[in-house]
Amino acid sequence: MPSKVRLQRIADRIRQDLSELLIQEIHDPRLHQIFVTDVRVDRELAYADIYVSAVEGAVRSAEVLASLEHASGYLRRALASRIELRVFPRLRFHWDPTPENADHIERLLASLRKND
Repeated sequence: MPSKVRLQRIADRIRQDLSELLIQEIHDPRLHQIFVTDVRVDRELAYADIYVSAVEGAVRSAEVLASLEHASGYLRRALASRIELRVFPRLRFHWDPTPENADHIERLLASLRKND
């Protein structure tokens, strides 16, 4: 089994290369202005859980996740050609609500400052 450091390096590389793929090679308008927030690889390298978010927020979550699932085979092959692993993990996409939650907290704090 790979060490935690190696798993983190693999996850970071997948996140970096996937972000580049989404910007440069994927021309699907449904995947416009999305970003990869986190990647977690399991210890057996069987799955890579990829967390994404969009500029518009959760309004587009179903559309974005469906598009990524549709393109997952292509994305996995493209990533496997860039990252040398004996067996490349299958990609599982998840919506990450963290950016929307952070924005909501910032607005609440701004309103509190404004009231004081």
